[in-house]
Amino acid sequence: MEETKKGTGSKFKNFFKDSKSELKKVVWPNQRTIFKNTGIVLGMIFIIGVFVAALDMGLYKLLGMFMSVSSKIN
Repeated sequence: MEETKKGTGSKFKNFFKDSKSELKKVVWPNQRTIFKNTGIVLGMIFIIGVFVAALDMGLYKLLGMFMSVSSKIN
C-alpha cells in the first residue's frame, strides 16, 4: 500500500466540496414552520421569565420576613 500525502490546499478543497454536498442534502424548513417555531420559543421564554420573576419575588419577600424577625430579636 502506498500512502499519498495530500497538501493542505487539497484538504481544504475537499472539505469545502464535501460541505457543499452535505448542505444540498439538508431539508430546510419553510417560512411558516420557522415563524411557528419562533413563536413557540418566544412564548416559552416569556412563561419561564414570568415564573423566574415570581420565584425571585417570593424568595425576596421570604428573606425580608426572616430579616425583619431577626432585627426584632436583637
